[in-house]
Amino acid sequence: MEFRLLGAVSLATGAGELPVGPAKRRSLLTALLLRPNRPVPVEQLMAALWDDEPPLRARTVIQGHVSRLRALLAEADAGAMGVELATQGTAYVLRMPERLLDAHRFEELVKLARSQQAPADAVALYEEALSLWQGPALTGAYPSAPVLAAAAALEERRLASVELLAAAYGQLGEYPRAAAMLRTEADAHPLRESLSAALMTALQRAGRRSEALDRFHRTRRLLAEELGVDPGPELADAYAVALRGEGDEAPGPPPPRPAAAVPGSPVPAPLPGTVDLLPRMPRGFHGRGPELAALSRAAAGPSPVCLVTGPAGVGKTALVVQWAHRNRTAFPDGLLYTDLRGFSDTGEPTHLEVLREFLLALGVAPRQVPESACGASALFRSLAADRQLLVVLDNARDSAQARELLPGGARCVTVVTSRSRLHALIASDAARPVPVDVLEPQDSTALLAAVLGTDRVAGEIEGARRLAALCGGLPLALRVAAARLADQPEWSLEAMSAELSDESRRLHLLDVEDTGVRAALRLTVRRLPTDVAHHFAHLGRHPGTHVDRYEAAALAGTDPVAAEAAMDQLAAAHLVIRTAPNRWTLHDLVRLYARGLTAGPDALVRLLDQVVATVLAATSAAEPGAEPCFALPADFRPPPAVRAFDGPEAALAWYALEREDLARAAGAAQAAGLPGRAWRIVLGMWPRIVWRVRDGWVPLLHLALEAARADADLRAESRVLALLGWVLTEEGRPQEALPHLEAAPALAHRAGDLRGEATALVNLSLVQAALGGLTEAEDGCVRAAEISREAADRHTERLARYHLAMHQLQGGRWQSALATAEAALAADGSAEYSPASRVLLLVATGEALLGAGEHAGGVRRLTEAARAAEECGFDDGAVRALGALLRAAPDAEVRARYEAAVGRLGTAE
Repeated sequence: MEFRLLGAVSLATGAGELPVGPAKRRSLLTALLLRPNRPVPVEQLMAALWDDEPPLRARTVIQGHVSRLRALLAEADAGAMGVELATQGTAYVLRMPERLLDAHRFEELVKLARSQQAPADAVALYEEALSLWQGPALTGAYPSAPVLAAAAALEERRLASVELLAAAYGQLGEYPRAAAMLRTEADAHPLRESLSAALMTALQRAGRRSEALDRFHRTRRLLAEELGVDPGPELADAYAVALRGEGDEAPGPPPPRPAAAVPGSPVPAPLPGTVDLLPRMPRGFHGRGPELAALSRAAAGPSPVCLVTGPAGVGKTALVVQWAHRNRTAFPDGLLYTDLRGFSDTGEPTHLEVLREFLLALGVAPRQVPESACGASALFRSLAADRQLLVVLDNARDSAQARELLPGGARCVTVVTSRSRLHALIASDAARPVPVDVLEPQDSTALLAAVLGTDRVAGEIEGARRLAALCGGLPLALRVAAARLADQPEWSLEAMSAELSDESRRLHLLDVEDTGVRAALRLTVRRLPTDVAHHFAHLGRHPGTHVDRYEAAALAGTDPVAAEAAMDQLAAAHLVIRTAPNRWTLHDLVRLYARGLTAGPDALVRLLDQVVATVLAATSAAEPGAEPCFALPADFRPPPAVRAFDGPEAALAWYALEREDLARAAGAAQAAGLPGRAWRIVLGMWPRIVWRVRDGWVPLLHLALEAARADADLRAESRVLALLGWVLTEEGRPQEALPHLEAAPALAHRAGDLRGEATALVNLSLVQAALGGLTEAEDGCVRAAEISREAADRHTERLARYHLAMHQLQGGRWQSALATAEAALAADGSAEYSPASRVLLLVATGEALLGAGEHAGGVRRLTEAARAAEECGFDDGAVRALGALLRAAPDAEVRARYEAAVGRLGTAE
């Protein structure tokens, strides 16, 4: 028979465990077993069974539990073993031989082990004692305060025995065995300094100094975070021993100084006696060949300072540590490393703390370390002057934090890593930048394979590529995703990709415990000045992928000057990426993080009004003299400044650059219940639509039509219908275009929009002509010209005359077409023509001349039209003019120009 407390509270016999019963009965048995052969008052039993005031029937309940325990003991014939549960006044006593209690046998074995002279004998007894433990003490008992206190006391005795066993292992020279056991316990009890100190000693003596130092830093950070205290003497002493390398198990004299290692060569083993504070080699490191080579180049020459910068989670530390391990033989006097924790929750070390660590590692006695930072810095520079050292200053917050720690020796190499660009360090100390960006797709999948295994990734290569893309090539995100997959081997990479495709959950899935993308970004953002953080939070409300200073100002409610300054600081912190002057973008994961931050409720409206104002300015620049295509909304908020365009080319280039973001802005306006902004943004793109008509505009125009109807604006509806019908006609879909174009003129007429009615009639004529109704088409153009003249709209009148000429050409009426086109060309001064309009009229006159038999004149006009189209970038017009030229006079040079223009159109589409 055995009573067990070291694990689940239980009673075991040769036939197996007996059913003790519920938690409170186990607590009663625990209270009796903790005081075997001594009376336990009922009041103590009540305290073990109830946290608060015991119920009125508490004594009756205890009597019931005692009665059932007695029945259980009788069933096991406990009396034959000398076991009896007796009543003694108002108390109960469990009389028993104490050898039947596992906790008693544990204490006896530990006491016996301590008395042994031979370490091997002590080890055997400690191991036997610890083997009695089957889990956390007193498991299954009701967790009242007395029970928890007793369990903690038993656990303390176990841990003390573990430390004694580790010491005995050390006496036998079995340091790896001691380290393995201590690591498990230290991970489970991270605030117990004696365990960490013992583990550090075992690791140091096993020749694993970098792991010992890493354990110290982890424990020190945890003590600061959880308790707000510094390490005690025992842990500090173990750290000092590890820094000095005392007790290393690598005998023999130090080897001669080797030549520098070649980057990419196998990693050499640490030199015996060499100061080495580097973290362990990063696991799963892959690729980064160009960055490693760039770091080697930056490390050349006298006293170089290498500045490795990049966004949070991009792998700066892994890159530098990998490079340092590969090149360790180039630094025979030592490899110093410190984490400056510039972007950490745990607080930054002081300069004196870092210098003290370096000085101790270089052999300075603790009492000889200066007490001031200035003195310690001077001593460090003095010691480094004639040494060949590598100094890694990881995670620097700013230039000043790193500057005071530079060694200055001509043969010393310093590598600083930071999420900030540290321009001041470049200016003051000629630091050489080594930027680190996200991984290429091939390296991203290779990193996944390093964690998950090549077979698993090769079997789902498309899923791996999609997963890498969703992680944006960010190593931290890839490692977290791989960690989740490694923990769930039945989960496919495609399934993980499908989960990550949900933007609302992506960042959550890319966090594990206290590590992940959100945690890293939070620490970066926390370091930003208040006004810069304000701008960053509002960037999350931008529906597109790129932002300029005007949009950033609109989002944040500031002005473009302040916004540009903030964006520059965000770029320096690697939170945004400058892609061109006055143009920035965000990594997808950074954008998702920004969306989760608090921003003002009016940010999106301010941005949309900025966009509306900008497209109006763009239409005015792209089509000088054309009427504004819409009036501003009644609740429009004028932005503090609007982008200015130098001319048509600048406006059209802006349209081309911003096409996708303008579409996203329109979609965001519609989704936000702001249809008046949505259709205005789309209509404001009409110059680009005209120039690139076959560029897939139909879905966007359908969105604008829905928005115009939701806004109950007849004028807007008619104009969108006319534009949509024209695009469908140009795409060769006249039957789909016809109902839109038939409805547009009447709506415009009802809205009193003469210009819109004329444009709608012109566009209707195109589909009528395409369906064989040339007479109706010509009549519509004539009517459109009359309405335009009535409205004093020369632009639309010229457009109507151009299409009338085209219908006349289609009907073979060459002279009528020529007269119509030339009249349109002569109607206004050439300065008022849009480039596209003039090109199209020149094409019409050229084709009319050819049809009338005037070959030379026709070729001359078409040549002029082709040249004008190419000069202004009107590729659709160039295709029309050059195509007509080829039909009139085949020529190799003209064909090459034609094919080039077709190719440009195809690329644009």
